Amino acid sequence: MKRTLIEVFLAIALIGASVFGWTNWKQNGAAAPQITELKAAAEEAEKTAKTSEEAVKAAEEAVAALREEMAPLESKVQQLEAVKAALANGTTLSDLEAAYKKEKNLSAERQVGLGALRMLTKGANDPATLESFRKALQISDFGNRKNTICAAQIGLAAAGEKVTIMSECLPKSAKDDKGEKDGHGEKTAGKDAKSDGHGKATDKHAKADDKKGGSHGAPHWGYEGEMGPEKWGKEFPTCAKGKSQSPLDIRGPFVKGRIVITTDYKEGALRMVNNGHTIQVNVNPGSKFRIDGIAYDLLQFHFHRPSEEKIDGKPLAMVIHFVHKNAEGKLAVLGVLLKEGNENPGIKTLWANMPKSEGPEVEVEGVKFNPGNLLPKEFDFFSYEGSLTTPPCTEGVRFFILKSTVNVAKEQIAEFPFKLNARPVQAQNGREIVTN
Repeated sequence: MKRTLIEVFLAIALIGASVFGWTNWKQNGAAAPQITELKAAAEEAEKTAKTSEEAVKAAEEAVAALREEMAPLESKVQQLEAVKAALANGTTLSDLEAAYKKEKNLSAERQVGLGALRMLTKGANDPATLESFRKALQISDFGNRKNTICAAQIGLAAAGEKVTIMSECLPKSAKDDKGEKDGHGEKTAGKDAKSDGHGKATDKHAKADDKKGGSHGAPHWGYEGEMGPEKWGKEFPTCAKGKSQSPLDIRGPFVKGRIVITTDYKEGALRMVNNGHTIQVNVNPGSKFRIDGIAYDLLQFHFHRPSEEKIDGKPLAMVIHFVHKNAEGKLAVLGVLLKEGNENPGIKTLWANMPKSEGPEVEVEGVKFNPGNLLPKEFDFFSYEGSLTTPPCTEGVRFFILKSTVNVAKEQIAEFPFKLNARPVQAQNGREIVTN
């Protein structure tokens, strides 16, 4: 009996131990995934902590760099505040405005300077401030007044106007970070952008288009395809909305005028540039073009193929545009039409020395040239009020197209690097064409 009880007790104990072991095994099996999850969470937390440490370190370095950049800016802010305080009473502005009242037409440089003084004295919300900057942009010759255009664009932007700024007007870091637009709405291309010799930017895409048809006025436009003249107005509003655009198809009826024009061009060093869009000859000071006795300085002359101007609906082989500016900043263009014929000695000299590929200005050593060698003997002309024939298509340019043509050989036409760099004729919009 005693033995039987012991056996029963042992059996019960064995069953209990088995149940306890099975229960523990089951519980441990359920806890295993939780342990795995906890380990994964611990590892992730460790990675996050490491990343946070690196982020904090990077932020500290960025703050230190910003502090270094801010140091010179703080000095500039103090200088600006000192200037504003000195001009706050408005006496200097009043004196300048009184002096400028005697001037009939202020130059672009004077307009932008007046705008800057008004901004410092009266603030960015002053309507006259904005008007000065706008006028400066309107009358600026894009090729020769980059600094003036930059100042006007930046002034308008500082006043809160919706104006985009030409890439070359921006600090280098801003140009490298992203593509910008110029102050006439033209998009540039950040790191790929470079100057084309007119104070404008081009990029590898624009250069590819320029090879199809040269341009000589702005980035991202040309004479064919998606960058063609019919698209200019999208980025340069004046090209589409202007009412006095150039060139024109010159045809009657004409208005008789008594305007007298003369030239006094001087021989000087031959300075040429192939800007990827045209062949341009830059002229040293001294050469004059006079309209009723008013002197205009010859700045440069360049070539278009075929002629941009048409006579009774027909273009000629090429045209030379001589670009002049007077003391008031007004522009006048003298156009000389070239027809296919005998070899032109003046062009022979130019073509023999012109840069074969795009690049900066080249002064040809030992060669002198007189622009007068390209003019006809007779100075009868057609004249009209027009615009730049390239973006931004600024208006207020007086055109004089000579009736007498000059010969150019077929071979010389073929040597010109650009097969097409002529803007189509524009609507006359009621403008008179004057003839002498």
